Amino acid sequence: MGDRLFVGILGNRNSGKSTTWNTLFNSTVRTGKNTRTLTLYGAECVEVFLVSGSPEERQLYAGNILENQDCHIILCSIQYTETVRKTLDYVVENEFDIFVQWLNPGHSDAGENYDRLGLFPWLVGHEATVAIRDGRGQPQQRSEELRQFIHGWAKARNLTFPCP
Repeated sequence: MGDRLFVGILGNRNSGKSTTWNTLFNSTVRTGKNTRTLTLYGAECVEVFLVSGSPEERQLYAGNILENQDCHIILCSIQYTETVRKTLDYVVENEFDIFVQWLNPGHSDAGENYDRLGLFPWLVGHEATVAIRDGRGQPQQRSEELRQFIHGWAKARNLTFPCP
């Protein structure tokens, strides 16, 4: 059982990644330098670090963003491009537990996309939990799925605390 969790929302540009985070936090959120509190259930909270703009889109190496971040739970937008493998390699090399929610089709996609990068079998081969969700649908369902996964993972590791 790992002690760090990487929660990635994977999708093409304008697929609904930021909308999902905004729905999860019930407000507009952006990447920050500090952790933030995520409300879970029953007045329980957990500390998370959010990377809202994907490292791929910002042309940054995820390791440079996360190397000094010791938060147990990282929430990160990841863009479906060839360079996403660098982000995922960093996550695997640093022994994170991995949950990826792939927005396929994404909000602005014409239809469902074929996994031309072979990410799905690669993720499963690295023991990731992967969910494919429609980015054109209501974001409440996919953000609720994230909240449930994070809650179960954090609760099992005694990382939750009473909300302020």
